[in-house]
Amino acid sequence: MSGAESFANIFRIPELKRRVLFTLGVLIVYRIGAHIPTPGIDGAALAEIFEQAKGTILGFFDMFSGGALSRLTIFALGIMPYISASIILQLLTIVSPHLAQLKKEGEQGQKKITQYTRYGTVLLCAVQSAGMAVGLEAMKSPGGAPIVPDPGWYFRLMTMLTLTAGTVFIMWLGEQISERGIGNGISLIIFTGIVAGLPSAVGMSLDLMGTGELSVLIGLLLVVVMMAVTGFIVFTEGGQRRIPIQYAKRVVGRKMYGGQTSHLPLKVNTSGVIPPIFASSIIMFPATIAQFIDHPWMQAVSAALAPGNLGYSLIFIGAIFFFCYFYTAVIFNPTEVADNMKKHGGFIPGIRPGPKTAEYIDQILSKLTFYGAIYLSFICILPDYLIKYLNIPFYFGGTSLLIVVGVSLDTMQQIESHLVMRNYDGFIKKGRLRSRRG
Repeated sequence: MSGAESFANIFRIPELKRRVLFTLGVLIVYRIGAHIPTPGIDGAALAEIFEQAKGTILGFFDMFSGGALSRLTIFALGIMPYISASIILQLLTIVSPHLAQLKKEGEQGQKKITQYTRYGTVLLCAVQSAGMAVGLEAMKSPGGAPIVPDPGWYFRLMTMLTLTAGTVFIMWLGEQISERGIGNGISLIIFTGIVAGLPSAVGMSLDLMGTGELSVLIGLLLVVVMMAVTGFIVFTEGGQRRIPIQYAKRVVGRKMYGGQTSHLPLKVNTSGVIPPIFASSIIMFPATIAQFIDHPWMQAVSAALAPGNLGYSLIFIGAIFFFCYFYTAVIFNPTEVADNMKKHGGFIPGIRPGPKTAEYIDQILSKLTFYGAIYLSFICILPDYLIKYLNIPFYFGGTSLLIVVGVSLDTMQQIESHLVMRNYDGFIKKGRLRSRRG
């Protein structure tokens, strides 16, 4: 079956069709909002500043917001405050008995934690938007034009209200996609923001090749590197360590149950694209505030946290390793897996059921997470230096490429699950489990 026929199958399933169209509709709303300007800003003067900021942390943040920051639209803060609030709440569950108890209460407890995350998002938005408003008032374009023609408390309060409301609306859109659409809403919003900048980046590169500012050889090298990195991401994201599981035979009445062999799949990169997103959010928060404060010390901090610098790389890699282990521990509990195996009569050959099994799984998972962290660090850092030393005039590094590929694969797998569950052929031909009846 061709790819076109597989795509057509989506519209033969009413529920899947509704979910896909709902997701596309929400993403269109997000892109429309990314072009609605914040009141009180001189757009032309701001554009001159961002023209000089390409390849810096401002360009990096603008890429994640889909260009909303460079235009200072109502979605200028993007979804990063929500991600930062999520990080803080997940870290607090370790040290706060109240939050730890809520986490154990299942769905109701998770709803409460989500509510706290929303409150934290509003607080972070207020702080970031206030810092941006004050910083913008002091900024001027290279030509000397002020970014804010009429500074004052009215502009500051209006900016805080507008940017905070914009991020809260994006947060709501992401939750609606996760609940009523297809894929992870927050990841898809980040994905959309990154992909929205691709046409302009390609057009800019072609223009520069035409004028001779960017050599054809460098352009081709960039394309080859991106294709190679994309292939490496697809290959690694599908990598698994399969632990064999044997189920003991047991007799119930006159029938014998069990005796079959299965496996426990452990992914090389269990945490997916979450660590780079979290790490980027951690770096973006102080770097963005520093960028808008006209003080030598703050400007030095902003420069040190720009992609391609050693300080940025070390902090970014350290954050990736931390969040790889942290998020893997959050979503995968070896003790629970070992207990469930024991209850159903399953065991790993050569390993005693119970605590020994949990310890064995934890050891393998720790090694896989270490390799996964190295893989993520390599993918996210290497293109930064290639872009820096090849003087590429736009930012599209490994983090963005990883997010685009990872979110695409995850969304395709979810669509695939809907298709296969209803006996339709999906997109993935090789290695897919077919669950046809009869």
